Amino acid sequence: MGQDVGVWIDHKKAIIVSIAAGDVTTRTLTSDVGAHPRYSGSQEGGGEKKYEERHNQDLYDDVIGQLGKPDAVLLFGPGEAKLQLKARLARSKMSPESIVAVESTDKLTDPQIVAKVKEHYGIAR
Repeated sequence: MGQDVGVWIDHKKAIIVSIAAGDVTTRTLTSDVGAHPRYSGSQEGGGEKKYEERHNQDLYDDVIGQLGKPDAVLLFGPGEAKLQLKARLARSKMSPESIVAVESTDKLTDPQIVAKVKEHYGIAR
């Protein structure tokens, strides 16, 4: 039996919920990037957007490193981080067929995240 995974992600943290053989495990990864200055004036060096893109890659790499080889992946969360992670996964060695859904959600508590992943994969609460 394989492993099904749900990843709730924003730009500050990711919560990975893994379901394998009826066992549910969760891991929380946080971004090491602290607050950064707001730029004003010329943005020739790339500016704020480039800064955020560079530093968010670290969180995405950490998530990808924790996923292993899942059968299915549900990506969800607020904002664009889930879409950026999906693009990063497409460039990794993970097969694109394993990404089964990408959904927008609000900020959720840890139990709500686990419940959503269980519901998505048809696991009884």
